[in-house]
Amino acid sequence: MNALVATSRNFKRAARLLGLDSKLEKSLLIPFREIKVECTIPKDDGTLASFVGFRIQHDNARGPMKGGIRYHPEVDPDEVNALAQLMTWKTAVANIPYGGAKGGIGCDPGELSISELERLTRVFTQKIHDLIGVHTDVPAPDMGTNPQTMAWILDEYSKFHGYSPAVVTGKPVDLGGSLGRDAATGRGVLFATEALLNEYGKSIAGQRFVIQGFGNVGSWAAQLISECGGKIVAISDVTGAIKNSNGIDIPSLLKHSKEKRGVKGFNGGDSIDPASILVEDCDVLIPAALGGVINKDNANEIRARFIIEAANHPTDPEADAILSKKGVVILPDILANSGGVTVSYFEWVQNIQGFMWDEKKVNTELKNYMTKGFKDVKEMCQSHDCDLRMGAFTLGVNRVARATILRGWEA
Repeated sequence: MNALVATSRNFKRAARLLGLDSKLEKSLLIPFREIKVECTIPKDDGTLASFVGFRIQHDNARGPMKGGIRYHPEVDPDEVNALAQLMTWKTAVANIPYGGAKGGIGCDPGELSISELERLTRVFTQKIHDLIGVHTDVPAPDMGTNPQTMAWILDEYSKFHGYSPAVVTGKPVDLGGSLGRDAATGRGVLFATEALLNEYGKSIAGQRFVIQGFGNVGSWAAQLISECGGKIVAISDVTGAIKNSNGIDIPSLLKHSKEKRGVKGFNGGDSIDPASILVEDCDVLIPAALGGVINKDNANEIRARFIIEAANHPTDPEADAILSKKGVVILPDILANSGGVTVSYFEWVQNIQGFMWDEKKVNTELKNYMTKGFKDVKEMCQSHDCDLRMGAFTLGVNRVARATILRGWEA
């Protein structure tokens, strides 16, 4: 099932639980604006190349729209629409004053030189500069983009509007980026996992973890969980998968992964089939890679008691139903991986104030937001007698609906 169908289905269930008026429900689903632009650049060899850039701005009832910009050859409009919508609910669950957006350019960044990527980013910014802004829509990095991409957007935007560091987040620290941003999503996963385990009288220490994905989020989550005494028994990435029932030595794996560009060949564990990673024996499973990996075909075989969704939309609705019957507790993506957007918000706040925080303050505030987010979701679960996913969706949808009504926007 694609992400848009699943997100819309969750939204509709939440709207029913909340008893929303059908007109309001319909207006909350329709994107505020969809932008499509042609970006033509001279390539290094002098030939011209054209790419399609786009931005879907979903909702701005609670504040400026916020979401990543991805550079990827196969951009699925439905998926981008779903991710923009998901950002609306995610920022509302985290209780930060944003709405949702998503965008990018249909290109293969691996096929373009650094100077071609810079020209492409600048042309894209020229086309959308009057549709984004500090109090309108604040982009961030996503797949295929990074802090350097944000630096180019900031520079190009500033040519039209004056120096505006708060127009993008995820920037290099030297240009107003926040300390702690790199680890933020992984650290948020740690805090969310702690909050969930505390609810069951457990702590990170002594639990056995399996992590699918060893990119930014997976590697930070692994490092921070192992520092808190969690035992990571299996990890996979695109190159392969490894297992060690006594616990993987994460600092050594990080070093190996950096040198060899993947976990494959690491001698501190046994090599296993990456396809079996999700069904390995553990207490806590953290999918931190792709969407749709937990589905009706493998849900029955999952042995974890808790699943923490560090990736976007890793669990299909069919799998949700199967896991729920088995008593598996799932912490949904819109809460579990909101550490990144929360620290993006801190970066935006620091830029607007012109006053930067130290890393300790960033991490302390992040813990406060993640813990409060979990507490708010639990209250919704109790009010509406539902699981954590529906608790999070009802919380997010309710906050956006209330803002929409208070602003006099309901149809």
